[in-house]
Amino acid sequence: MSEPLTTPTPAYLAEGPRVGIRPFRRGDAEEFVARTRESRALHGPWLTPPETVEAFRGYAGALVQSPSRAGFLVCTRDDGAIAGFVNINNIVEGAFQCGALGYGAFAHAAGRGLMAEGLDLVMRHAFGRLGLHRLEANIQPGNEASLALVRRAGFRYEGYSPDFLFIAGAWRDHERWAITAPEYRPQKPLRARESEPQHDPHDRT
Repeated sequence: MSEPLTTPTPAYLAEGPRVGIRPFRRGDAEEFVARTRESRALHGPWLTPPETVEAFRGYAGALVQSPSRAGFLVCTRDDGAIAGFVNINNIVEGAFQCGALGYGAFAHAAGRGLMAEGLDLVMRHAFGRLGLHRLEANIQPGNEASLALVRRAGFRYEGYSPDFLFIAGAWRDHERWAITAPEYRPQKPLRARESEPQHDPHDRT
């Protein structure tokens, strides 16, 4: 396992037994880019996170500044290292109150259940503080790890869409999965000192 590139960061939005979630920061660029490069084989055709500091800054800036997006880093609590990320894209309020998930694990953290815990924390945050009613996940049929993650989180299959998203130079077929707030059942307890935050519909932190 490679050494963490940053010092532990305790300012998490929520913490589980092993991971915490927090917003992207400008100072995360070098670690995030290094993790992305280490994880090329894992990410394969499924996703293309930024591989340069400049690309990361544009990517993270869009997540922080746009009211229709919210980005979260999943970090291991013992050392503060970035294990992966979960983003909520295309957030629509009003009568819809929905967002679409995008996420990825990094190679050093894959297969350890860390992303399942991190996704659960993001879902708790989305259905709590962000006040969303529905989360969607659009996944390429061959991405077995991603499909297993959403099944474990309680998402249900809604359909199949050919040529749904343009990824890595081609239009890719996707399965559509979703979950609503009433269907959500937390997978892990929060740490004892954590409490469920109150909902502010305009808060995207």
